[in-house]
Amino acid sequence: MKVFQTICRQLQSSKTLFVETAPRVVFSTSSYLWGRKKRVNPYEQVDQEKYSDLVRSVLSFRGHARTPQSLFEEDALLYGPVSKSKAPKQEEEAVPQNWFPLFNPEKSIKPDPARDPPVPLKIPFQRNAIPSVTRVLQQTMTSEQTFYLEKWRQRMILELGEDGFAEYTSNMFLQGKQFHGALESILSPQGNLKERDESLLESGYVQSVQHVLKDISGVRALESAVKHETLQYVGLLDCVADYQGKLCVIDWKTSEKPKPFIRNTFDNPLQVVAYVGAVNHDANYSFQVQCGLIVVAYKDGSPAHPHFMDAELCSQYWAKWLLRLEEYTKKEKSQNIQKLD
Repeated sequence: MKVFQTICRQLQSSKTLFVETAPRVVFSTSSYLWGRKKRVNPYEQVDQEKYSDLVRSVLSFRGHARTPQSLFEEDALLYGPVSKSKAPKQEEEAVPQNWFPLFNPEKSIKPDPARDPPVPLKIPFQRNAIPSVTRVLQQTMTSEQTFYLEKWRQRMILELGEDGFAEYTSNMFLQGKQFHGALESILSPQGNLKERDESLLESGYVQSVQHVLKDISGVRALESAVKHETLQYVGLLDCVADYQGKLCVIDWKTSEKPKPFIRNTFDNPLQVVAYVGAVNHDANYSFQVQCGLIVVAYKDGSPAHPHFMDAELCSQYWAKWLLRLEEYTKKEKSQNIQKLD
């Protein structure tokens, strides 16, 4: 007993103090905290023993690295097999309903001195009810071509005014006419441009085509009318001559902007190939043409761009020309029916 009392005295005199932690007190100015019930955790009510196996399997699962193949498998499991859609069909190029050949098997490709004209043909153009190549192309322009042409016209009118635009178009037509006249004189064996008008030799357009003229020989026709006797259309071609040894229908064009590629010439290839087909089926022409040439000359005298069309390229444009001709015929028939009604 004395020993126990001695131990108690020693503990009381020890410097080590045991402090009991006071309860935490929260002060609030609102009575809400005092009246709010303790929030119940819904997971505490779950029967853990019942679902312990499920929880243990989920927590112990280690997923494999996801790969494209595994993603496809997951998608197939969740959404079903992938239905492969067919690739979109490419739009098939339209084919003329009434096909007519570009070349004439009854005419020879090789030159025949006995039948070929001694001087270039110059058949006068006569206007009649038969549509011209130019008219067919104008009446069957695409909506896109019409839009840009009208946009260009409006822009020019804003810059020049109505009278200024009319004068501009008149001057362009006159320059083109003079240019064609100059080339006709240069290429004609009877004519001499220097004797007629020396000022035309100084024209920028004429200077522009000098390097092309060096490759032209054997002129067969100049500013000559042509008629397709079966398809019933007419035109006035600029020239038929040998270009680098190949007989071509040559079309001279003027431009203020460079046109280095044939796609820049818009409907000019259709015009050329229409003349090629007409020459080949016109009894006035004893020869047959298989190629075309578009020469774009520039007013500033910079070298012209020649665009050569071989037989294969001419055949491609011939199909397009036949489509335009069919479209024109349908429009004319529709308009005639409306007039009768």
